[in-house]
Amino acid sequence: MAATMFVLPGQELDPSSLPSHPTLPLKLGPGLRHIPPNTITPTVAGQLCTNKRKNAVWVEFNGGRYVPTAGDLVIATIQKSSVDVFYASLSDYTSNATLPQLSFEGVTKKTRPQLAQGALVYARVTLANKHMDPELECVSSSTGKSEGLGPLTGGMIFNVSLGMSRRLMLPNPADQGGLVLLDEIGGQGVSFEIAVGRNGKVWVDSKSLKGTLAIGKAIQDTDEKALTIDEQAKLAKKVAREV
Repeated sequence: MAATMFVLPGQELDPSSLPSHPTLPLKLGPGLRHIPPNTITPTVAGQLCTNKRKNAVWVEFNGGRYVPTAGDLVIATIQKSSVDVFYASLSDYTSNATLPQLSFEGVTKKTRPQLAQGALVYARVTLANKHMDPELECVSSSTGKSEGLGPLTGGMIFNVSLGMSRRLMLPNPADQGGLVLLDEIGGQGVSFEIAVGRNGKVWVDSKSLKGTLAIGKAIQDTDEKALTIDEQAKLAKKVAREV
C-alpha cells in the first residue's frame, strides 16, 4: 500500500497521487466520487490510501454512518423474509438490504436457507446507489462458491468504528494499519474465528462465551482508546490469561 496523504472534501486530486495499472480500471472506494470526464474528488476528510496491485484508491475516515458500496463485505442482520428474498439491516442509518434466498452456495428452491429474524450473515454488496436499496449476495456470481460468505452461527457481534473495520480488513493489518492485537492473541495460543464487515460490525466466536466476550471487548478497546502496538500486545496477554 502506498503512503497516505490527508485530503479534504471537494479537493481535486492530482493524477500523480492515484495508482495506475496497464490493464485494470481504477477502482474508487469509500470517500471518493468521479466527476466526468476525469476529475476525482473526496467526499469526506481523511487519509487517501491506494492499493497499486488492485489499482484501487479510497479515503480512510471515521465517519459515523456506513454508506454501502458495491463490493463491500458486510455483516447483515436478517429482519424479515418474503417469498424470494430476505431483508437485512446493515446499520441503524441505512435502508434494509435485499438478499435473494437463492444467493447461497448449492441451494435450490427446496433447500433455501431458513433464516429467522436476528440471524447474521456474512455477505457482499452487489448493488449500491442512492436511488435503490442495497442488494447482497452470499455466493460468488462467477464461481458459484460461497468463498467464506453465508450464515454466521454462534459467536457474538461487536460494533466498531468504520476506520477500525477497514484496518482489520487490510491484507497486512500489522504493517499497514498498526494493528497487532489479533495476531498477538493467536500467538498466545487462543483459538477463535472472526468475520469483519465494512459496516462497522465484527463477529467473534471462540471456544467459550468468556473468550468471545474478552476478544470482542479487546477489539473495541483498541479502537476506542487508539492503543499503540505495545499496548495491544499487553492487552493480548491479558486476554489470554482471562480465557
